Amino acid sequence: MNDIVGQVILIVVIAIIVIFVLVVVARSVRIIPQARAGVVERLGRYHKTLMPGLNILVPFIDRLRPLIDLREQVVSFPPQPVITEDNLVVSIDTVVFFQVTDARAATYEIANYLGAVEQLATTTLRNVVGGLNLEEALTSRDEINGQLRIVLDEATGKWGIRVSRVELKAIDPPASIQDSMEKQMRAERERRAVILTAEGTKQSQILEAEGHRQAEILRAEGDAKAQVLRAQGEAEAITTVFGAIHRGEPDNLLLAYQYLQTLPKIAEGNANKLWVIPSELTEALKGIGQAFGERGAAAPGLAERHGGADAVAPEPSRLAEETAQAAGAAVQAAAAASAAADAAATLPAPPQPDAPATGTPGADPQQG
Repeated sequence: MNDIVGQVILIVVIAIIVIFVLVVVARSVRIIPQARAGVVERLGRYHKTLMPGLNILVPFIDRLRPLIDLREQVVSFPPQPVITEDNLVVSIDTVVFFQVTDARAATYEIANYLGAVEQLATTTLRNVVGGLNLEEALTSRDEINGQLRIVLDEATGKWGIRVSRVELKAIDPPASIQDSMEKQMRAERERRAVILTAEGTKQSQILEAEGHRQAEILRAEGDAKAQVLRAQGEAEAITTVFGAIHRGEPDNLLLAYQYLQTLPKIAEGNANKLWVIPSELTEALKGIGQAFGERGAAAPGLAERHGGADAVAPEPSRLAEETAQAAGAAVQAAAAASAAADAAATLPAPPQPDAPATGTPGADPQQG
């Protein structure tokens, strides 16, 4: 019986020793993960900082505090009301990027470094934005971010924290200010649209006017060249006709006959309501009469030379009569052309003053 009791006691003692050994081993060996750090206190005082890997502690003497994350952390703080220089209350959201560089300082220099960073960011933000108006606050985010980062980094350096970046996530002005800003931006966009439209219209009108100007210049140059060429052609034609006339040596009879053929053309056209027989007509008729008279006088001699006594010479009176009939026919043709032009006109012709002589069939035969 005593042996049994002794064996039980021995087993219990061995179990207690094994459990104690396991506990000692468990408390002595610590494995720290990567990007983590542990602060060890020995008898209540700071002893060392455990780095990632396997670490041995003295059981029941050393105590390991909670591990600290050494990675860069991102903390978004709730919106904070901030008063600007022009007395407008805006709501600003901030995001802080920081990293713990000294686990001992982060443990013993500050009780709650997250809360401290939040409060420090809020106060610094109010100081910076308080010196700016609303428009500057909306357009100077980079400047505000830089000032916040500098102030936070200097203040948190002794806490073992490095602030890398500070960003303003949102700046929300009051609803009434937002409506006013939207109206202002809408008016500005409409003004720019009107200016661009006016500029486009101006440029199009300038280009169109330039095109018209160049077209008119080219058209005027073409007309000038055409007139020069036309004048040169007319000059050459006149020179050719003048030379042909002089080379042909025309007599007075031919010139008078051409003059009479030109008379009907005087009355051509709708605008010729009244035409006047020029004074040169009598000279032309006289020339024709004299020519025919000379031919009548020369006819007997020619008849004697060519036909003998049987040839009959035309009488001078008959030649004068034929000349007068030819002149009257020319005058009648001119009068007929003028009457046709009067009939084709849509409006009646106004009364014309008496002319020295009009082209009527009853012209005086003595003008020949």
